[in-house]
Amino acid sequence: MANATTIRESEAAHFGSLAADWWDPKGSSAMLHKLNPVRLAFLREAVDHHWRGDSRAIRPLSGKKALDVGCGAGLLCEPLARLGAAVTGVDAAEENIAAAKSHAAGGGLAIDYRCGEIGALGLSGFDLVTALEVIEHVADKPAFIAALAGALAPGGLMVLSCPNRTPQSKLLLVEGAERLGMVPRGTHHWSDFATPDELRELLADVGMVMSEPKGISWSPTRGLHLSVDLALNYIVTAVAAG
Repeated sequence: MANATTIRESEAAHFGSLAADWWDPKGSSAMLHKLNPVRLAFLREAVDHHWRGDSRAIRPLSGKKALDVGCGAGLLCEPLARLGAAVTGVDAAEENIAAAKSHAAGGGLAIDYRCGEIGALGLSGFDLVTALEVIEHVADKPAFIAALAGALAPGGLMVLSCPNRTPQSKLLLVEGAERLGMVPRGTHHWSDFATPDELRELLADVGMVMSEPKGISWSPTRGLHLSVDLALNYIVTAVAAG
């Protein structure tokens, strides 16, 4: 299972074509730049809770290894490194890895970037494993989740996010956001979104227990924010059962 192919080549090509302006907050990845602070707020709270850390600490991941799968050009890897982690980033697109390495070098950050199939890279022993807005793009969800679980150290923490497969997400994330140019056309395929119940089952199959999901919503006054509303997008943690 762990060596099954999870990369969907068309998806890798699509996101690789966006690599050049991935770090431009007004470019094709502008929505990710808006989403990143929301994801980081959730992740920071999850890290503090899991390791019972000091919420005021500047580097709560000091001494820990973090793996970000589907890392793109490093939008999450770099903050993880600044939080103290020894970070490895994996992506299916060589263009993204090249852009990630260049940007990290410019910021003086030592991040280990790898291009390839997560289950075939032999990665293991990570305290924190993240895959945010990725599972909807893979070819084999069970194999992908199994590979993530296999990379996690005992007592480790996993953080996942995914658009929910609802009428609202089809209307706003696919038909609305893509037609309005808020995200590049072809980024989302609604049928590949996973519901929280489906993700919970996938995690349970590899011995992981999922937390109650927290929604990522949008409003004209607050923009993107954490919410109890799961209609568009959600983010969760998972830990080994028992």
